[in-house]
Amino acid sequence: MSSDKHTYDAIVIGSGISGGWAAKELCEKGLKTLLLERGRNVEHVKDYPNASKPIWEYPYRLNRSQEMIRERPLQSRHWPMNERNVQFMASDIENPYEEVKRFDWIRGYQVGGKSLTWGRQCYRWSDLDFEANLKDGIAVDWPIRYQDIAPWYSYVERFVGISGSREGLSILPDGEFMPPMEMNVVEKAVADRIRRHYRDSRRMFIGRVANLTKPLPGRVNCQYQNQCDAGCNFGGYFSTQSSTLPAAIKTGNLTLRPWSIVMNIIYDKDSGKAKGVTVLDAENNQTYEYYAKVIFLNASTLNSAWVLMNSATDVWEGGLGSSSGELGHNIMDHTLNNGASGTFEGFDDRYIFGRRANGIYIPRFQNVDGDKRSYLRGFGYQGSASRTGWKRDVRELSIGASLKEELCEPGMWQMGLTGFGEILPYHENKVYLSKNVRDKWGLPVLVMDAEIKENERAIIEDIVKEASEMLTIAGATDVQERKTPFYLGQGIHEMGAARMGRDPKTSVLNAYNQVWDAKNVFVTDGAAMTSAACVNPSLTYMALTARAADYAVNALKKGDL
Repeated sequence: MSSDKHTYDAIVIGSGISGGWAAKELCEKGLKTLLLERGRNVEHVKDYPNASKPIWEYPYRLNRSQEMIRERPLQSRHWPMNERNVQFMASDIENPYEEVKRFDWIRGYQVGGKSLTWGRQCYRWSDLDFEANLKDGIAVDWPIRYQDIAPWYSYVERFVGISGSREGLSILPDGEFMPPMEMNVVEKAVADRIRRHYRDSRRMFIGRVANLTKPLPGRVNCQYQNQCDAGCNFGGYFSTQSSTLPAAIKTGNLTLRPWSIVMNIIYDKDSGKAKGVTVLDAENNQTYEYYAKVIFLNASTLNSAWVLMNSATDVWEGGLGSSSGELGHNIMDHTLNNGASGTFEGFDDRYIFGRRANGIYIPRFQNVDGDKRSYLRGFGYQGSASRTGWKRDVRELSIGASLKEELCEPGMWQMGLTGFGEILPYHENKVYLSKNVRDKWGLPVLVMDAEIKENERAIIEDIVKEASEMLTIAGATDVQERKTPFYLGQGIHEMGAARMGRDPKTSVLNAYNQVWDAKNVFVTDGAAMTSAACVNPSLTYMALTARAADYAVNALKKGDL
């Protein structure tokens, strides 16, 4: 190919939630954009073979085969991988990593990335979150506040389609919502009892979720199948395939190139800017160079750090963006898998409608409004109530017609709460390039060296205690506490590694997600996060991306890039 065919206005690295948004925004603003994805192409509807497949058509009834476990031994330790979603899980054999400390890294290497399998919970951050580092004297201050990003939250919410209820809570700002899904009878009862007992200092409501309750152009509302991790033929939930990719393609400005592993960003010493990327074709092992005026790095938190670490090493030993000494550091996640469950009596004549792809949410109530705990920050709860199914009696000894008749009736009502706790940005929690291990393509892999500390362990203890207490107060019987060991990566909300800040001496990115060392490189995925809050972060990634794309295009027009 001639060099002019390798030149674009913009390059986006990664096609997941934030990369899809970068491509959409840049294309709609008139930039000829190359979207690079390291994995295979996945076409909407066509490549969702399991989207409406019933459980009885799976050989292992949605369990794991030994082959699946052999191919993905690391992800099998935690992720609820099964026959339905394994197609969207990367191979651990082809893509290994080293562990100084255990790290459960969940990856989806295909067009759309983890936007095809994410939990879809969407919550705005508040000023409490953006100001937390400064007030607590932890790490560095965010270079933005809620008012800087609030218009962009609204912008992306209207396009994504988020259903939810307006609650008027300062700790969890309301957004641009479609009508909320409905809580079931037990959830409504529990919500009422919690609100009355705690005099409205604690609130439980339906989750704010990127599942449509009204149609949007090209998308149909959620069909209550709750098989979202297989892909959705209706476009009922937000993904790159259902939403941002069609919008980018519609402009005529997009070039999508799958099977493209970005090895590094090409840095020009004379201009102090990036001029392109080097790509390894994952199918033919050939390398190519592509050039652009602006580059958006959205390869996912740890892969974005990997790309930067492999770039401009002749200028900075630690890679592009490493001049502050913070690249690869401050790795965060959210604690998970701890909480409680209980049984609720008195609702045996009530059931549920469909399979709702959503649960409830209880916002953080710790260390706010006069509440003081022994630790910093806090947690929120997610969960749901449902009636137990046929599996409840698998261990029973009864046989014959009586067993069959019993199993045709729904079981008792149970409700569970799981806490998502904030993890602080510790400098010593880091990733770096391995000197010994290489992947399938001969590229160095990441080494994981990160763990939770005393503050997080105290949060987990409180998550279990408060969940048990609230369920008991709400009328649950047989309350069972759940406390399990937690390792970073299990929340699948990895953040940090290239944090935003106010000073190039202590951060990798500025207030508009520009790499201090190369102002035409923007990082807007989880790598940019300066702290973790305790709510799901994907909505913030999308808002940061739209904001940064708007800034980048305006800067290009002014000649500032």
